Amino acid sequence: MKLGMTQIVTNTPAKEFIQLASELGYDCVELGLSQKAGFLNAESTAKEIAEIKDLADRLGIEIISTCIGGGTGNLLASDDQQERGVAEAIKALHVSAKLGAKTMLHTLGRLSPDLYYEDAYNNAIDSLTQIAPHAEESGCILAVEFVWNGFLFSPLEMRSLIDAVESDFIGFYFDPGNMAVFQYPQHWVRALGHRIKMVHFKDWQGGPLDGGWPKLLAGKVDFEIVLDELKKTGYDPVFIHEVDAGTDSFESSLDRMRQIVSHWQ
Repeated sequence: MKLGMTQIVTNTPAKEFIQLASELGYDCVELGLSQKAGFLNAESTAKEIAEIKDLADRLGIEIISTCIGGGTGNLLASDDQQERGVAEAIKALHVSAKLGAKTMLHTLGRLSPDLYYEDAYNNAIDSLTQIAPHAEESGCILAVEFVWNGFLFSPLEMRSLIDAVESDFIGFYFDPGNMAVFQYPQHWVRALGHRIKMVHFKDWQGGPLDGGWPKLLAGKVDFEIVLDELKKTGYDPVFIHEVDAGTDSFESSLDRMRQIVSHWQ
């Protein structure tokens, strides 16, 4: 069992973020790959990467995953945006692997009025098929997360897209707080099964598009049922919370995670 937090909910630079996670008693972290000051990104040098990895090793904090920030590309497109998106993802996977990360979160891209849904779906499969051998070479899985970008609203649709790529290095990043807006997160767990490669902990309070992400255990996600379904998939229990300090302190979020995972026993 490993409990961690993600850098994407804070502007804290990587070194200070890892130090903070260690002081608070977390087991692992997810680093954001971003152009923000103090963050690593796809263009980071070997020296910069090694410094962060060495610090984490010294503190006993595992860099378990990464999250690629919005780049200049778009894996849903078919033109030079797609080429840039594929190139950026491949570079980021190799940075992630050097950090020791097993998984990199990716949200694929964005639709537009002239980029039709079916074309975007086929382009996504093409993009991920290009990326898959590089993910395998690096040893780091690219995991697609469902987010509010108007794409892949059904767990069956997500499953079909991942299966179409035919690679164990393309999977699903499960965040119950994202689909609880519209649906029941545990349904996604059963549908995606072994394709789930990493899990964010986030809750949801309110109705469709009329609510927000509260403290863990303060919303409508039934974490006990979600974890019961996850156990059936054989998922190795690693959980990363995505709760910013303005919503709840990082100390409190860790306590709430421990309450949630007590159901795993």
